[in-house]
Amino acid sequence: MSERDELLRQINNKAVVRGKVTLSSGLEADYYVDLRRITLDGEAAPLVGSVMLDNVADLEFDAVGGLTLGADPVATAMVHAAHARGRRLDAFVVRKSGKAHGLQKRIEGPDVRGRRVLALEDTSTTGGSVMAAVEALREEGAEIVAVALILDRGARERIAEEGLDYRAVYDVSDLDV
Repeated sequence: MSERDELLRQINNKAVVRGKVTLSSGLEADYYVDLRRITLDGEAAPLVGSVMLDNVADLEFDAVGGLTLGADPVATAMVHAAHARGRRLDAFVVRKSGKAHGLQKRIEGPDVRGRRVLALEDTSTTGGSVMAAVEALREEGAEIVAVALILDRGARERIAEEGLDYRAVYDVSDLDV
């Protein structure tokens, strides 16, 4: 079984929760995919990093990250997978708002100004969170190479309207729902 197939198996077994839920977008759904059950799982997280790197292997970038909290473990998994492949990759975290103390940074980690970055999210229905990260990254002077997710729940069109390359490993049709 490929790593991509194994990750999908684990998503279906560990992360798909059936029943009515309200998504962060405000929309209702008959199921919820809690990808933190995957991105923070000791068996699945290494697969996330490897599969996500494979999904964007044709792109050139040197840092990954997105809006905290969904993107954080995805970025970390990709950094570790890249290191295992002999590649240097930095991660960053985009806060929902700038800190009121300390350095008052909105983007934490290595400086992204002038760098080619990949904006991440674990899953997205409307694209709101990842577009908030894209906006902050652009304000900071980063070059957005693409937006990459584990699971697309419908954000593809919005991201494409913004003129961004959009890479999702899976979409809803891949799930056992």
